[in-house]
Amino acid sequence: MSQQNAFENRPTPTIEDYLAIMFIMERDGEKIIARRLAESLDVSSPTVTVTLKRMERDGWVEIEGHKNIQLTEEGCEAARSVIRRHMLTEWMLARMFKVPWSEVHNEAHAIEHTISNDIEDKMRQNFNDPQVCPHGNPLPGYEYVTAAWKSLVHFQAGDKVTIHRIHETAEDDTKLMQFLESKGILPGTQAVIREILPFNQTLTLDIGEHEVVLGFPAAQFIYVEKISNYTTITPRRGPKATPEK
Repeated sequence: MSQQNAFENRPTPTIEDYLAIMFIMERDGEKIIARRLAESLDVSSPTVTVTLKRMERDGWVEIEGHKNIQLTEEGCEAARSVIRRHMLTEWMLARMFKVPWSEVHNEAHAIEHTISNDIEDKMRQNFNDPQVCPHGNPLPGYEYVTAAWKSLVHFQAGDKVTIHRIHETAEDDTKLMQFLESKGILPGTQAVIREILPFNQTLTLDIGEHEVVLGFPAAQFIYVEKISNYTTITPRRGPKATPEK
């Protein structure tokens, strides 16, 4: 298939944006909900309704009743394609152009729809077929790599952890991403959960010599792995409690 035909057979950029978000919802075991799509894409509910009807007509989704929305196989493959292009573009921006970690997501979003299949293959080869994006999220087909990592809110005070991933949902919040970058909350960083305070919904991390306080809404997007050969420290005064989901 020629490059021109490949582009012609792709969904429009708008539809690709919908498909990517829907794929992530299904991957995470969530139901695809029109309201969530409207919030994620910053569009009105009527706009989502009209777009979903068009996607159903074109064979990207199946809609049973009014609420049961599922990607078709063609929709899944198109979603995998745009997510791969997006994540590979993030690596290109980070490695070749030194774009800050907190900014590569938004910059890649402006480019991903224009990447040809040939360029996608070249980027994949050049970056040694990465399994995760710069934020630690899995490229399609590599979900098993991240399966064992759990949200920070499921650990206990005193645990030492390695930060591996910032969930895709958080990537759209530029201010949050800039905050995390400024505090060193990046994939590969080790941290100690110093304190958990459910009554005010905060969690405190020790990262090196620095202390970082996170609200539960932000902490839930940070996925980590416990360092098993570490002796648990004595946390500060306060309840040893794991936040509720």
